[in-house]
Amino acid sequence: MPICRARQITLTAAERHRLKALTYSHTAAYQHVIRARIVRDAAHGYSNNKIATRQGVHVDTVRYWRGRYADEGLPGLADRQRCGRPARFNPVQIAEVKALACQLPAETEVPLSRWSCPDLAREAVTRGLVPAISASTIRRILAADTLKPWQHQSWIFIRDPHFATKATRVLDLYARTYQDVPLGDDEYVISSDEKTSIQARCRCHPTLPPGTARITRVNHEYDRGGALAYLAAYDVHQARVFGHCAPKTGITPFMTLVEQVMTQEPYASAKRVFWVVDNGSSHRGQTAINRLEQRFPHAVMVHTPVHASWLNQVEIFFSIVQRKVVTPNDFTSLDQVEDRLTAFEQRYNATARPFRWKFTPADLEDLMARIERHEQKEQNPQQPPGCDNQPAAPALAA
Repeated sequence: MPICRARQITLTAAERHRLKALTYSHTAAYQHVIRARIVRDAAHGYSNNKIATRQGVHVDTVRYWRGRYADEGLPGLADRQRCGRPARFNPVQIAEVKALACQLPAETEVPLSRWSCPDLAREAVTRGLVPAISASTIRRILAADTLKPWQHQSWIFIRDPHFATKATRVLDLYARTYQDVPLGDDEYVISSDEKTSIQARCRCHPTLPPGTARITRVNHEYDRGGALAYLAAYDVHQARVFGHCAPKTGITPFMTLVEQVMTQEPYASAKRVFWVVDNGSSHRGQTAINRLEQRFPHAVMVHTPVHASWLNQVEIFFSIVQRKVVTPNDFTSLDQVEDRLTAFEQRYNATARPFRWKFTPADLEDLMARIERHEQKEQNPQQPPGCDNQPAAPALAA
């Protein structure tokens, strides 16, 4: 009787790369990793018995997946479709469950703020959509369309009638353009704002450093040592930060920061210095523009749209300060807070690079188009049933 010889496996460079990635994957299913290892060993010329010993599987398993790969290639390593048990819920019932999940509980007179899988299962049975259903089945039904009604995200709707004009002006400055004219080498763009209420929390017990199998531990109880405001001006294209601490925000602290920047080079002798600010009370409206131009005639104040501080690049720097300097808040006094902020400012300026700003005028046009569609939908509330209740401007998420 002839001996059945093992199937020969020859891999291309692309197949070898994909199998290697699957072999060392930490997220792939274990059985898929074993199959990839079997094929790689077969390609190296190992016999079926040797592969079975190396991988700790039966020789029939090696023979089966070796043959599958020889016949079908990489797709042959995937599981085949199985019939499984008959479906308990028809497509209409599944669609009704999804439609229920896409409604706010308050709209259905259910005293809940948002749905959970057990609540949806109970409500589906109460309404007679299905005779019985479990929370895990609800979860699988919703997962098919990535529906997660138990999650929520806050957002702000644009209410500035001149949003597009103001935002375009700011984006053009980031691209070194103003009124369709490129900026010169002696023109600068400063992004400025205030980070308010940085508290000095003196922990009642010392903070414990990390150790073996232990993270940093910070005592929950603390004594309040007051709060201060941190004002910062960020040179968008030079990646340079100028900071100033004050007991509170206001016109005087902001103008002190402006004085600090505008009286040193290269800004003192610059042709123009553009100050991008939000609509905070210390630099709001035409009065603030006039105040700045009267003190420094070559300074130009540019406001972001209302509720659009995310267009101000200094907010990115403030997020870095929050993560690396303030959190976890453990300071003995406000002087220590101020010293830490000043030292970090010097450290940051030594290695900083300009931010890679990715929101472009094309993204702005797309945002405005989505907002227009949202407004039209609000004016015409007749909508087909479904889940089209997503916010029109996710870029404005708070």
